[in-house]
Amino acid sequence: MARTREFDTEATVSRAMTLFWSRGYEATSMRDLTQHLGLGPGSIYAAFGDKDGLYRAALEHYRATLAADALRDLRAGGDARSAIRSMMLERARIATDEGGRGCLAVNAACERLPHDTATRDVVRDMQAASREALADVLRAARERGELAARHDPDALAGFLVTFLNGLLVAAKVTPDVPALEPLVDVALTTLD
Repeated sequence: MARTREFDTEATVSRAMTLFWSRGYEATSMRDLTQHLGLGPGSIYAAFGDKDGLYRAALEHYRATLAADALRDLRAGGDARSAIRSMMLERARIATDEGGRGCLAVNAACERLPHDTATRDVVRDMQAASREALADVLRAARERGELAARHDPDALAGFLVTFLNGLLVAAKVTPDVPALEPLVDVALTTLD
């Protein structure tokens, strides 16, 4: 008879996400995970298959929570420039937390790619969602006259996602939002 799971899977994945985010995949051992989560290795293997499975679950949790919140806030913002600026600065604020832990998705790309195709797929999907959300905001801005017709919303969105990835790496090196804020302002001049 199979035993029933005796722990909250979502809370476990959230706690694992925090550990992977602060330490990285390679520096997080199964022993670290069992101690941090308060679970035996058998429980982790039964629920997630292995460390990779738990890591992918943590990335998916990040996508469904923090990354989704950023996109929702972006779409709910006012004028495009202010909404994009607010989103970028909020992402920089999160990335500078805890001494500069960065962005879990960007960290995953830097640490696990190109050899980990499952991680690549998750990160690629997150970046595609960000590009799409930014392009939607920029298209709406162009229709309202906030963005000149000469601008290609898709190309601008691609640039802004690429810039944001670099900004989030920079947040690990310089975990200081006021130092990063002028960089965001320079990137936003592409909307002029």
